Order: sequence, then C-alpha cells, then structure tokens
Amino acid sequence: LTVAAENGIAKAVAFDMGGTTAKLTLLDDLELQRSRQFEVARAYRFVQGSGLPVRIPVIELVEIGAGGGSIARLDALGRIQVGPDSAGSVPGPACYGNGGPEPTVTDADTALGRLDPARFAGGAIPLYPDKARTALQALASALKTDPQGAAAGVAEIVDETMASAARVHAVENGKDTAERTLIAFGGAAPLHAARLARKLGMKRVVVPVGAGVGSAFGFLRAPIAYEVVRTRHVRLDLFDAKMLNELFATMRAEAEAVVRPAAPGEELVETRHAFMRYRGQGHEIAVPLPNSAFAADAAPELRRRFEATYETVFGRAIPKLEVEALTWTLSIATARPLPKPVKDPAKSAAPPPVGHREVLDPASGRRENAAIHERMALKPGMSLDGPALIVEDGTTTVVPQGFAARINAVGQIVLEDIA
Repeated sequence: LTVAAENGIAKAVAFDMGGTTAKLTLLDDLELQRSRQFEVARAYRFVQGSGLPVRIPVIELVEIGAGGGSIARLDALGRIQVGPDSAGSVPGPACYGNGGPEPTVTDADTALGRLDPARFAGGAIPLYPDKARTALQALASALKTDPQGAAAGVAEIVDETMASAARVHAVENGKDTAERTLIAFGGAAPLHAARLARKLGMKRVVVPVGAGVGSAFGFLRAPIAYEVVRTRHVRLDLFDAKMLNELFATMRAEAEAVVRPAAPGEELVETRHAFMRYRGQGHEIAVPLPNSAFAADAAPELRRRFEATYETVFGRAIPKLEVEALTWTLSIATARPLPKPVKDPAKSAAPPPVGHREVLDPASGRRENAAIHERMALKPGMSLDGPALIVEDGTTTVVPQGFAARINAVGQIVLEDIA
C-alpha cells in the first residue's frame, strides 16, 4: 500500500515471488482485498479444501507453486511442468552446489544469464552455472534443444502459470489486470516481473527498495489491529437500530481494550462491515458501513450500500428482493497514514554499467548483451534502457529489451514498457 501511495497508483497487482511460492493480490483505491476464510494444515498445499477451514480475517491471495525452488519436469505429454513441489533451501536448486539433482526456476534463471554467480545473496551463496546446465540437460535432450533453450522454456512456463492465475483471480472478482501496475517484491519477483506484466497487459512495474525482503518490511509497517465479529440475523425490513448500536458499542469496547494497551497514545481507526445477502442466497458479501450510530431509518441506506457492492462484484443488482445481514464486524487499528505521491525527480543519465553479460530472452529467443548496473549506484532521476540487469544483494531486476527503467524520488525502480 505504501508503494502504491508513493507512486499515485490507484489500481495495482501486488506480486510476491520467493523460493517456494508466488502470491498475487489486487489493490483498488489503496484498499487490499480481504477474506474471512483461511485453511491450515492442508494435506496438499495448493489444493483448496484439503485443509482445516478457519474463520479469520486475512488478505485475499492467490498462491501457486511457482518460486525459485520450484522443480521443472516433463509431464506425461512431454510438456514442461513447473512445481508445485520445491527443492527448498536444502538441497536447493542444482546451482547451489548442494547436490540438488533436479532443475528449478533458479537454475533456469542462472542458465539464462540473469543471475551473477558471484553476487547471489550478496555473495553469501555462490552459484554454479555448470551444475544448473547439467540439471537442465535431461529436459533439453527430451525437447531436442540445449540447456539454455530448456531454461527459456521453464521461464516461459512459470511466467505463464503466474499470469494465468492472476487472470483467473481478477475475473473471479469482477476485475481486470490491464491498466494496473505490478508491484514486485520477493527474491525472485524482479527477475520475472517485466515478462509477467507484459503477459497481463500492464505497462508499468515498480520494484521497491529492499524488494528481496519486502514481506518483512511489510510486517514491520503493519498496524496493530484487532477485529471483533458478531452474528446477528437482521432483515432490513425489520431493522432494529437500537439493538445494532448497542452491539457495536460492545464490540468497540472489546477491540479497544486489546489495541489501546499495545499502542498507548496512538490514534486509532475504526472500520465496520456487514456481511449481507439477498434472502435465499447461501453466501454473503462484505459491505462497508459508516463508523457512526445507525439512525432509526438507516435501512434504505444499508440497502443502497449492499446493492452498490453487489453490482461491483456480480455486475448487477436484483430489484425487489429482500436483503438481510448475518454478520457484523468492527476492527480497531493504529493509524498508519499513507504517504502522498512523490514528485518525479529531475532526469539524469545512469552511470556507465559495471559490466555486460549475455542473457537469453525467453520471449524472443534472442541472446542480448545486457548492461549490468549496481542498484546502489543509481540515484533518483537516473534512467536506462533495456536490455539491462540491475543487481543488489537481495535480488536482480531484469530490464528486457523494450523496457525503460528509472529511479523515482524514493529510490524505487520503475519499469515502463516502451515497446
């Protein structure tokens, strides 16, 4: 949210790609999608319904087995399949040199030339490109190509898998991916973000500072919060304002008793929702409520709010059907004001690259001489054109041919598709 606010982005896709999984969620008007159901102890990590359902407030994510350690193989039809199983950190990808025999996404990125063997994880983990190519050889032989060709296939498959998941997630929520901005974090996301954005019809990618540990930054910036949920079946034609006002007063006292000792003196923000539906339906939708007492004649306003939300999700409202609410929620959180959009700094040229490396572009099949730039040497306002690699301790940002990269006022990398 902070990154979106700093860049004046109203609609975005947050993209986190780490060692085992890739996760995506949609942001609209600086609001995250939320869900009230989560599964724990899944028998099969990526199979919905194989775990224990828990009713807790969570961010609505789509999670797929597409991380740096995801294993690539051929399926029964001879097609490349990536994941969902992972090599993990031990033994890890073959290029780690710890005996991992199977090719992974990180092996593919290494074979393509995207990763500097001496700079991976700040030089703490040396990479062995020869071991990556050896692990990819079995795929290459079956596909009648060389290890780099197999690596290109692995990269394309994993990018298309993530793009497909994002499209489905957007459609299921009545939204589109085009005209959004991709915010990429996690150790592997900046390597794949530009290609993923192009597949999704996006023209801009933002790579935050410290993208490799973006989830940890997010955790540290998260507000202290507590949510109270109560079930009260209320038909709007039998609306009882007095009962609901008393209910919310009790809920607020409970939530504040938890948050206030943890955040003495801080400003607290209250948020209310009702989970509503047309009578006869089996599922409810979350409808935002005002943070004030209900008037005796509040039922028409609640119906208006419900129908506006219902139309956003399903494309239309259903006239003349009775509306009811089953669940009421109130959350109290410490205020975390979002920053104002930053102004673009004065433009300047990037310093000369510290080197060049041949990189195979999976989309075009071309081998390109990519300029290598140290992220720490790129100051606000500096820009460069692809093909290029922007390296830092936690990750590498791939700037393909047809993309331009610039550094904004707060040091974030902004990639723009200029093709």
